[in-house]
Amino acid sequence: MSEKTSRIQGFYKLPLEERLKIVAEFAELTEDEIALLKKVGNLELPIAERMIENVVGTMAYPFAIAVNFLINGKDKLIPMVIEEPSVVAAASNAAKWARAKGGILTSSTGPTMIGQIQLTNVRDPWNVKLKILEHKSELIRIANEQDPTLVSLGGGAKDIEVRVIDTPRGPMVITHIIVDVRDAMGANAVNTMAEAIAPYIEDISGGRVLLRIISNLADRRLVRARTIIDKNEIGGEDVVDRIVDAWAFASADPYRAATHNKGIMNGIIAVALATAQDHRAIEAGAHAYASRSGKYSPLTVWEKNSEGDLVGSLEMPMAVGLVGGAVKTHPIARIALKILGVKTADELGEIMGAVGLIQNLAALKALATEGIQRGHMKLHARNIAIMAGATPDIVDLAVEKMVQEGKVRFDRAKEIVEELKRMKSKV
Repeated sequence: MSEKTSRIQGFYKLPLEERLKIVAEFAELTEDEIALLKKVGNLELPIAERMIENVVGTMAYPFAIAVNFLINGKDKLIPMVIEEPSVVAAASNAAKWARAKGGILTSSTGPTMIGQIQLTNVRDPWNVKLKILEHKSELIRIANEQDPTLVSLGGGAKDIEVRVIDTPRGPMVITHIIVDVRDAMGANAVNTMAEAIAPYIEDISGGRVLLRIISNLADRRLVRARTIIDKNEIGGEDVVDRIVDAWAFASADPYRAATHNKGIMNGIIAVALATAQDHRAIEAGAHAYASRSGKYSPLTVWEKNSEGDLVGSLEMPMAVGLVGGAVKTHPIARIALKILGVKTADELGEIMGAVGLIQNLAALKALATEGIQRGHMKLHARNIAIMAGATPDIVDLAVEKMVQEGKVRFDRAKEIVEELKRMKSKV
C-alpha cells in the first residue's frame, strides 16, 4: 500500500466523485460513511460546488424558529441555525418577557464600511498624509468609477481618511476609504475600490502600497437595540438586581466578558448562519469593538430604572448583506430572509442585534437564578439519549431518568436505554 499524502496535484480540477474517492481512501472511510457524505438535503451538490472549492459533500445543521419576538412594533419569527441545545428555547422565552413593555426597539447607523490601503517606505508620513488628503476628490472619483451600479443606488465611496500609525516596522500611512455599500455586506465592492486607488496613492506619496483590504472592524456600521423588561415578568426586583450584578461582573472582568459576549453571539451567529452571512466577519468585528477602549468589555449594558424594571441595551458592528455571495446562492438562506420579511441589510442587522440582546438576557437570567445547567442539561440529555440508541417512544423516559439522577452521561444513557428497551419488549 502506498504511503498516504495530502499533496494532491490538481485536486480542485477533479470531478466530485473522484475527490470523494481520494478522501475515502486516505481516511479509510466505510461505505456507510461515504454514503452519508453523498446524502444531500436542501443544498444540492452542483450549488455547493459553485459556492466553494474542493467539495466532497454537504453537512446539515438544525434549522429552527425562535418565536415571540416583537421588534420595532412588528412580530417576527426568527430563523436560527445552531447545534447548541437550549439557545432557541431560551431566546423564545426571553423574547416573551420583553413583550409586556413594547418588545425590542432598534436603530442603525447605515451600511458604511471601511477599506484600508497600507502605505510603507514613507520618510515623511505626516506630510504624505496631507498630500493624500489634497487628492481626496480625485480618489473618490476613481473609486466610484469601479461600481457605477452601487453609485446609482445612492451608495459608493463617500470620504477618504488618512492615519499615521506606529508599527514594529516603523511608521506607516493608512488610507481609509469610506464606502456606503447599501444592501451588500460590501467586501467585494470595497476591496475593488481599494485596489483601484492604490496605484494613485503610490504616485502621490512615493511610497509602496502593500495591503488593500476591507476592515472587519465595521465601527461605521453599528446596530443598536434596547428593551425594558417588566420586573414581574422575570421574578421580581431581586432578579433584576441579580442580572445587573451579573452584567457588572462582565463589565469589570474580561474573563467573564468573553463568555458574556459569547452568549450574545449565540443568537446573532445562529441568524447569520440561517441567512448565509459572513459570520466570521461579524464575530471578528464584534470582539474588536468590545476591545476598542483597550479593555475587553461586554457588548450590552443592563441597568435598573426608577420603576425597578430591567433595562438592556446593545451596540455593536453588524456587517450583513442581502445581495451577493451565498445569500443569493443558498436556497435556504433565501427562505430564511423571506421568513424574516426584511427588505434592507440595515433591517436584517437590526433584527440580529435584537436577537443578540435577548439571547444575552436569557443567559444572564439563567445564570443569576437557577444556574445555566438546569435547562441546558435537559436538552443535552436528549442528545445523549439519542446517541445511546433511544427510539422516539422512550427518549423522554430516558431523559427524565438521567436528569433526576443528575447523571447526564453517555455510559449511563446506554444503561437506561437498554433497560427501557427490555421493559418495552416484555410488555
